[in-house]
Amino acid sequence: MTEERILVQREGTFHYPIVFRKDFSSLSEEVLSLSKKSRRICVVSDSHVAPLYLDTVTKELGKCGMKVTAYILPAGESNKNLDQIQGIYEHLIQEHFDRNDMLAALGGGVTGDMTGFAAATYLRGIDFIQIPTTLLSQVDSSIGGKTGVDFRQYKNMVGAFHQPLLVYTNGAVLKTLPDAEFASGMGEVIKHGLIRDKGYSTWLACNREAILEREESTCLEMIYRSCMIKKTVVEKDPTEQGERAVLNMGHTIGHAIEKLKNFTMSHGACVAVGCAASAFLSMQKGWITEEDYKGVLRQLEAFHLPVETTGLSPEDILQTTKSDKKMDGKAVKFILLKGWGNAVVDRTLTDRDLLSGIHAVLAAD
Repeated sequence: MTEERILVQREGTFHYPIVFRKDFSSLSEEVLSLSKKSRRICVVSDSHVAPLYLDTVTKELGKCGMKVTAYILPAGESNKNLDQIQGIYEHLIQEHFDRNDMLAALGGGVTGDMTGFAAATYLRGIDFIQIPTTLLSQVDSSIGGKTGVDFRQYKNMVGAFHQPLLVYTNGAVLKTLPDAEFASGMGEVIKHGLIRDKGYSTWLACNREAILEREESTCLEMIYRSCMIKKTVVEKDPTEQGERAVLNMGHTIGHAIEKLKNFTMSHGACVAVGCAASAFLSMQKGWITEEDYKGVLRQLEAFHLPVETTGLSPEDILQTTKSDKKMDGKAVKFILLKGWGNAVVDRTLTDRDLLSGIHAVLAAD
């Protein structure tokens, strides 16, 4: 790993560090370096993560001289809703939080998204920091300021852009991740190589064994390289008006599958299936070779990710993609590959095209 921190910045808009550590012992130092005069900090976590890390993190943050409170969300995507956000608001009101205070998101992508949304909307906006504890949140959701909740069956339909003050990544937490959660994070990692850096994809293949064994220095290098890709895209297009949309490769079909499966399939696994569909459609357009298409499938499978799913109707998947927030008028903004490492936004796919991609990732029941 070249550096122990990355600065995410856009002149006149935002700047914040992503720091990479092997424990939580530098967290208070990093928070104090923000030079914020906060009197209170609320650590928002969930029922899975809190028993593992909440005590350590609250004790470390206590060294900052602030009053530290905690709010525990029920774990799981099914709880990513406005009802749970109201619970955070009530806690902050009862604890007399004002605009000079801050939140800390301790957990995975759901906790990070919800904490960020609460911070964006409480008193019209207060500060927050990200302490991601899953691979997926470390390489993806903690960076870039996207916050939000699901509305009924519609994923991430209510939200705001609200950048954190700090992202504190502790690589050691990966050791406690269930295998399925680690694989879910790899869905986003592999996507980064597909959209912007074929050399990174090659590096992942060469380091597969060490990554799957969760060798700490290799995993930190992987997280660092993924963060570099995401931060570069976010800096150029923070509110997704153009280039940032390429980060959604695999998400249009992936989100549809995730919804139709009632969130029983992990986000990263759904993204992997969506990436397989995207690679198939890219091959159909003649933009990547058949060998590259097969290479995408091999890399996903090499990291224990699915490239197809079962039990769903192609027509249902198609219709669900059209309720996704990535629609552009009546056209689906679909991310395709014009060569491995070069993702582009395509608005020309017809329903027939999309159905062919969907059929490519649906296995017989």
